[in-house]
Amino acid sequence: MLGLIDEEPIGWSDLVASTRDEYVVHATKNAQSLERWLLQRSSMSGGTARISAGFCWDWSQPKQHEGKLVLAADIDIPGWHRPWNTPPDASVTDAPPASLWASDPRGFGQVGCVYTAQGFEYDWAGVIFGEDLVFREKVGWCAQQDKTKDRSLKNTSPGFFDRLVRNTYKVLMTRGLQGVGVHSIDPETNEFLRHFAR
Repeated sequence: MLGLIDEEPIGWSDLVASTRDEYVVHATKNAQSLERWLLQRSSMSGGTARISAGFCWDWSQPKQHEGKLVLAADIDIPGWHRPWNTPPDASVTDAPPASLWASDPRGFGQVGCVYTAQGFEYDWAGVIFGEDLVFREKVGWCAQQDKTKDRSLKNTSPGFFDRLVRNTYKVLMTRGLQGVGVHSIDPETNEFLRHFAR
């Protein structure tokens, strides 16, 4: 689906037709419904659920609020605001350290990025596509390097960035053991995702 191989994407229901595969692929209209879907799946089927996203929002250090450190709600999507997980070098009382984000129940209220999520698995994965990778009908996937907040990728070559950002979303989309829900903040990309998640 991400164009990492030279084959046309296949809708999930077409791919698993006539199989006994029970893995769930779901697309949502907004971030709120993605979070609700994850909570519902986790509650019905059990297991852990986490949301991750492309690195398209600033990642602030925790701030003092009423005498304690709290995570800043850096991810600002209309009607939905959440913090990134705890930065690796920080300690926040009500949030797990970065190394425990995927396993500590308190990790659900924060969003992980590829650096936090890779190497971990949880039962239900939610993935928010930022504007660093968008889909356009006439050209396909377009990597937008100016939309990343990942400083290590800002000055790479466009071709290298394109490959890395696609692989980033591949990693994020493959963390869920029982299923994945996806949403893009870009409307055209979200329609593409919804078509192939069916």
